[in-house]
Amino acid sequence: MTHAPHGERQGPAATDTAPRPVQDIRAVRVPATVLTEHQAAVAAIREAYAAIPPGSPVRLAKRTSNLFRFRDPLPRQAAGDGPAAARYRGLDVSAFTRVLYVDPRARRAVVGGMTTYEDLADATLRYGLIPLVVPQLKTITLGGAVTGLGIESTSLRNGLPHESVTEMEILTGDGRVVTASPGGEHSDLFRGFPNSYGTLGYALSLTIELEPVQPYVHLRHFRFASPEACMEAVGEIAAEASLDGHRADFVDGTAFSPDEIYLTVGAYSDVAPWVSDYTGQRVYYRSLRGPREDFLTIRDYLWRWDTDWFWCSRPFGVQHPAIRRVWPRRYRRSDVYRAVVAFDRRYRLWETLNANRGRPAREAVIQDVEFPLARSAAFARFLFGQVGMSPVWLCPLRQRSDQPWPLYPLPPGEVYVNFGFWGTVPLPPGSADGHYNRLLEAEVAALGGRKSLYSTSFYSPEEFWEHYNGPAYAALKRRYDGAGRLAGLYEKCVRGQ
Repeated sequence: MTHAPHGERQGPAATDTAPRPVQDIRAVRVPATVLTEHQAAVAAIREAYAAIPPGSPVRLAKRTSNLFRFRDPLPRQAAGDGPAAARYRGLDVSAFTRVLYVDPRARRAVVGGMTTYEDLADATLRYGLIPLVVPQLKTITLGGAVTGLGIESTSLRNGLPHESVTEMEILTGDGRVVTASPGGEHSDLFRGFPNSYGTLGYALSLTIELEPVQPYVHLRHFRFASPEACMEAVGEIAAEASLDGHRADFVDGTAFSPDEIYLTVGAYSDVAPWVSDYTGQRVYYRSLRGPREDFLTIRDYLWRWDTDWFWCSRPFGVQHPAIRRVWPRRYRRSDVYRAVVAFDRRYRLWETLNANRGRPAREAVIQDVEFPLARSAAFARFLFGQVGMSPVWLCPLRQRSDQPWPLYPLPPGEVYVNFGFWGTVPLPPGSADGHYNRLLEAEVAALGGRKSLYSTSFYSPEEFWEHYNGPAYAALKRRYDGAGRLAGLYEKCVRGQ
């Protein structure tokens, strides 16, 4: 990250849409005043991190989260003794929640690690640009999508969010602030940061690539009567970048049952004969069963899933027309629904109500898993036959880089299909919590799939490190958090610490 003279104007984006090799993009020159403010924030958070007493839990003081690892608030004395410890409520990261600079000519942005994609997209859309991958929910942060694993409907074309990062500034577990980039001194951290989930450090700023957009997205919904037919079409899209003559700038899918599956293929468009709105009375995922063609503005397309948290707003009644009319539009957001779920989990309200009604116990099944294309139809049939959740989100992806990402390796160029399914399932009589999740983990292993650690996990330590490259992680942990100030990956993602 370098600086530009104060007041340098940010010009319009280039109009060509051809991808640019990373080495052809000049360095981003952040205005000096912005860079000075950021450097002061970096010094302050480094000092605050050093002041946390050894052995105390380290958490980020964030307003929102998209993870389903619900943890109790820190008790007043959790960070040690004395008045300073009593005030500790997590590491204040509010200074890292903004876009530092957008360079439309270089098609790059320098962004605070805690910036939400909602704010990031708003900043880049002013120049006719967006990040190469924009995850589906507004309050996912850029740093979260990189240290975790974001995905969206450009992932078949552009890979995963961490693949469009060119440089990261990271506060490591041992208290240093390092710059990680390909080929640099900390290239091991650059490549090992994805899928580390904040256990090696926290991204304070990231430099990312951007791509041009057009004002609208033209959608076509293709219905398939079997998982096999659907996956054959995914293969065609991967090979031809289109389906039935419709260009595939975007592609994802929704499966309601094994014989009712839709692939939604989106193409950029300069014009739209009409524009649909799914932030009001209409529900996006229900529209897939209606007309086979649709148009959305680019911004509404990016957040088409957020209004109803995919379909997870159903338990709140928000999809019922009468309730939807009185539920304020500003509260039809994924972060609002997630806050309601967190409150319910904390006080076990729904669980108690079901028990009082004599209903069977339910298991939370929160999973994002992906499989090689050739085995995806088999998993779809297993999922509907053995677990029975519906709908299920489908998202084809293909690693963009030809270099490995050690903690989540995917064969370069191979097409995978991600399955996302989130909800609860009644437990069979005599079964304990974890029944379905363990069943799913076994099937993922049997079919050679991969499982995002955003998901609920029940792995033993041996199974976990076999799947997530234990030796590579141990080497990174020794180099960047040798004293173990941050939770380990297994402890955080399986044990919920």
